[in-house]
Amino acid sequence: MKKEHLDRISINPDICFGKPCIKGHRIWVSLILDLLAEGVSTDEILNDYPGIEIEDIYACIAYGAEMSRERYIEVPVSE
Repeated sequence: MKKEHLDRISINPDICFGKPCIKGHRIWVSLILDLLAEGVSTDEILNDYPGIEIEDIYACIAYGAEMSRERYIEVPVSE
């Protein structure tokens, strides 16, 4: 996995209950993964959530893939 993928994910205990989000947005990683699992295209996601980029979607996928390997992923907690 490219390190820059994780740079697009943030975890802040004061934002969205501390759930992993796309940095600078209140869009949960799990929401993007759910949408993709439901068959929503990346173009539809980008249209529905202005301000995010395709790299943000890739970052969500990469984060989910790492978590499924049952590895602890260190993402700096924002303050």
